[in-house]
Amino acid sequence: METQNIEYKESWRDEYLKWICGFANAQGGTLYIGMNDKGEVVGVDNAKRLLEDIPNKVKNAMGIIVGVDLMTEDGKSYIRIETEPCGFPLNYKGDYYIRSGATLQTLQGSALTHFLLKRTGTKWDSVTVDNFTYQDLDRESFNIFRREALRSKRMTEDDLACSDEELLERLKLTVDGKLKRAAVLLFYREPEELVTGCYTKIGMFNKEADILYMDEVHGSLMMQADRVQDLLYQKYLKAFITYENITRVETYPFPKMAVREAIFNALAHSDWSANNPIQIRVEDDRLFISNSCLLTEGWTAETLLSSHQSLLLNPNIANTFFRAGFIEAWGRGIEKMCKACRNYGSPEPVYIIHPCDLMVRFDAAPSVMPFIEAERRKAEAVPTTDQKTDQKTGQKTGQKTDQKVQLTDLQQKVLDFLGANPTATRDTMNQVLQGYSASGIKYAVARLQEMKLLKRIGGRKNGHWEVIDQQQ
Repeated sequence: METQNIEYKESWRDEYLKWICGFANAQGGTLYIGMNDKGEVVGVDNAKRLLEDIPNKVKNAMGIIVGVDLMTEDGKSYIRIETEPCGFPLNYKGDYYIRSGATLQTLQGSALTHFLLKRTGTKWDSVTVDNFTYQDLDRESFNIFRREALRSKRMTEDDLACSDEELLERLKLTVDGKLKRAAVLLFYREPEELVTGCYTKIGMFNKEADILYMDEVHGSLMMQADRVQDLLYQKYLKAFITYENITRVETYPFPKMAVREAIFNALAHSDWSANNPIQIRVEDDRLFISNSCLLTEGWTAETLLSSHQSLLLNPNIANTFFRAGFIEAWGRGIEKMCKACRNYGSPEPVYIIHPCDLMVRFDAAPSVMPFIEAERRKAEAVPTTDQKTDQKTGQKTGQKTDQKVQLTDLQQKVLDFLGANPTATRDTMNQVLQGYSASGIKYAVARLQEMKLLKRIGGRKNGHWEVIDQQQ
């Protein structure tokens, strides 16, 4: 039976030099000539001539030496070709092949890039760039890192009391004064100048797989890490409201801690060389987060969900995310996600592995499914025959009632605060509404204005906020 290290062929063809190349680029292996797919000896003609020709063909084509032996069984001759793993990248006629499982694969695109870098002991995010300098990097991105690193206690105030240039050196994001790719992706405001797909897409879908609306989050990886979850929970995920005595309780379909971990993992471990963005697909009862990925050879979804070694595709990006408190350093991120889901009473995440990407799926907690089903029935019951009537009543009465129900905790706090302090500035809100990011508060204000629940009267300096009565 053919395996990762064994291949059977009934006769010799020069194209089988590809298989030898594939073995050399992987873990080595043995190619048998004169045996069928079941491993049964069928014999081969001209065995003695092949014994001389094959070593020369391999040496001339690839410059390596393989072991070629003449074997016999039941009076039938066959050839055994032993190939050792090669310490440098090997190609045959310009193409790079690798043995994966029981198949031969041609390396192309990002897979070839990572293969070549791996053989030279270099990671993709460690390569230096020539067109970016310290002065090009973004101050806001550094501020985000310093704030989060201090909050997580992964770095001290003394560690962070240095210039941005010195901080990059401490994070090992430079080589001889040059920035690594990781530094640009992490701290440059427009990393798409280096990697076209370095951003995050979020889309809301209905059950018919139609996209209802979408957003793109651009900026450095630090900025994306700071903003994606806020946008997701402020705009895309609806909290269902219940009350315990007089205390208002918001329950989201998916646990924030687990979703946060999945977002950070996607940003840190994505194969950015593939130039594909992070994609987040939202449905009312399911959430999908996917990123381009090259899994360690032999790894499966079961490997990810069990205890495993932390093998990093982007060690420099991952180290910076760790210092910021975004991810773990021991491959425990998925364990934390599973635990967060169990504690929340929702199903554990499901990992789906495709050839070039990794997707994690969250299913809504059973406790919120009655609310989701009620919302579905409500949506299906909305009359659509009289468009004029729908537009009038829907916008004047129904819209405000629905929006009142759908207000998030932050949106309600913004309304309450601005109702009592109409001349408050954004800076004041950021200071008072602690526990929320500045970008989250900014988005909440914009969303309330869109819903006609908040209005700005006058300019930035002398104006004020007006909270619109939701019962009108």
